[in-house]
Amino acid sequence: MLAPSETSRQSRAASIAAAIGTISVVGIGLGLTVPLLAIEMERRGVSRTLIGVNTAVAGIANIVTAPFITGLVRRFGVGTMLHGALALTVLTLLAFPLTDNYLVWCLLRAIAGSAFCVLFVVSEFWINAAAPPERRGLVMGIYATAMSIAVAAGPAILGVVGIDGWAPYLAGAVVFSLGTLPVFFGAAGAPEVHEKSRLSIFALLRIAPSASLAGFIFGAVETGEMSFLAIYGMRRGLGEPEAALLMTLALLGGVMFQLPLGLLSDRMNRRKLLLACGLTGLAGVLALPFLSIDGWTIRGVLFVSIGVVAGLYTVGLAHLGARFHGAELAAANSVFVMLYAIGLTIGPPLVGIGMDAIDPHGFAYTLAAFFLFYVGVVAWRVARVP
Repeated sequence: MLAPSETSRQSRAASIAAAIGTISVVGIGLGLTVPLLAIEMERRGVSRTLIGVNTAVAGIANIVTAPFITGLVRRFGVGTMLHGALALTVLTLLAFPLTDNYLVWCLLRAIAGSAFCVLFVVSEFWINAAAPPERRGLVMGIYATAMSIAVAAGPAILGVVGIDGWAPYLAGAVVFSLGTLPVFFGAAGAPEVHEKSRLSIFALLRIAPSASLAGFIFGAVETGEMSFLAIYGMRRGLGEPEAALLMTLALLGGVMFQLPLGLLSDRMNRRKLLLACGLTGLAGVLALPFLSIDGWTIRGVLFVSIGVVAGLYTVGLAHLGARFHGAELAAANSVFVMLYAIGLTIGPPLVGIGMDAIDPHGFAYTLAAFFLFYVGVVAWRVARVP
């Protein structure tokens, strides 16, 4: 018979595994959906600025939805919230091919954005709350690695099923439906929220600016890259399959770097690690205009820089998990995702505008501006707080 402590550890591990399984399946669907919609609009002749606006609509929906999630989890529980959000995501995705009206696509993007917000906030709260304090960085690294694999698998699936007709939308719907399985089997072990929290976006920015702004910058950069990296490759001469592969190779960098970064975050100053991630991202995007688009050097630069930049999310979440508990942790996760959504809202339109203004290297220059802002803030914070 297992000792109570051993049973508790196994129960905690099973709960974490279920949460990671759920959000990883969502990641596959997200990695498939974002480039699919962007490429489809590009083929229809929609400007890159309007493609960015359509992507940003999901961010606006996140901003609107996030403040209500802690209260909804307290009322309905983790399992019910995740099941409802997954069902809404499936229905919304299947509605996209029914129309080519740009405004309707914006409405559908808003609904999907709200569902994704619930999925990420609730799952990440579940993982962060269940993680052992001394191994929180490792757990978040495992989560980020699983997510990186999942998101990278999305474009790979797109390369197999293609972007024509119903096939990619049906594939995405199947993927999202599979996300209900780990929720069904593991939600009973998810943490509950009983008390209220008044933690606001301004309070989080004041208490933990390096961690909170990591969510904002990662939102802007990641969504800008996912929306426009394939288009950037095509504008520089690649075909559609090669451009999709370029993004897949870049996202695979996250698979290699998240576990080491998670382990490092348990052993060193997390602010300094966040600063290193920002500097790596800045150097990577500044190099892009000078590299051949079809060479292995640019693939290596994207592999390393995007992989390390993904550490902003991993280390930022681990930092929040060490600072907050209970309802405040749920609220901090909500605010973190809200800031991510603000970045998602601001990033793609600015990247699109940058590409329209300086075609195609405005892609790299706009991302560099985001990194420069973040590096400045975190460097100032490191200098003030040991």
